[in-house]
Amino acid sequence: MKNIFIEGIQGTGKSTLMKSLNEKLNGYHMYLEGDISPVELAWCSYMTEEEYQEALERFPDLVPEIETHTKKEENHFIVEYTRIVTDAKGFHHYMEQYEIYNGRRSFDDFKDIIFRRLQKFQGTGNMFECSLFQNIIEELILFYCKTEEEIIGFYREIFEIIKQKDFILLYLYSEDIESNILKIKKERSDENGVEMWYPLVMRYLNESPYGKKFGFSDISDIVAHYKRRMDLEMRIIKEIMEGYSMILPAKIYDIQDVINKMEE
Repeated sequence: MKNIFIEGIQGTGKSTLMKSLNEKLNGYHMYLEGDISPVELAWCSYMTEEEYQEALERFPDLVPEIETHTKKEENHFIVEYTRIVTDAKGFHHYMEQYEIYNGRRSFDDFKDIIFRRLQKFQGTGNMFECSLFQNIIEELILFYCKTEEEIIGFYREIFEIIKQKDFILLYLYSEDIESNILKIKKERSDENGVEMWYPLVMRYLNESPYGKKFGFSDISDIVAHYKRRMDLEMRIIKEIMEGYSMILPAKIYDIQDVINKMEE
């Protein structure tokens, strides 16, 4: 059994691939975005003991729920707060401030947290979504404004850590980014057809330091951003992780063929 990382830009079908693999492979543990994962912290609070106790005191009615969705890791508490459904005023906004993404940490702190957790990670038989490329690279581009060469260097360091972890990267490559984006733009709407995903993404991009400098005005800017990211991720694969990766055409692969090649 290996550790399987599933990556690709938005709309390429990462969750679908993961769920298909989970149905076919026995004994694997699946980590989706927002789950408490041993290698990723997206959509989770990463809190000191003092910060965690303050949250419990601030939201006493939610203590059982918070504790159910918390894991202690060394001297920090990880809370999958987006998994908690509540009408408690301000809860999600309060917990969000303790994420490590969206420029909330210094670059050195951000890097140290990621590298330290990857170094401590043990075991096999895990599947991870967006845990190696997507969230980290978006942060490096948008919030730390790193150059492509700096990001390549960052991943050379990461590879030195994870090459001993018996992993394989499955990368979903798309020839038509615009169609993928237009599809999820339409699909991720509420019951009244009001778009939910697109305005959130535009705000996320434009509120980042990179977005404030260069600006995102329409769908073509989003497509260009994802094209740049995909090209960079392909470069990381080819220059650093060639023997540890499989590139799959988004949504038109054969799942059994993927499994057979992984097992070779």
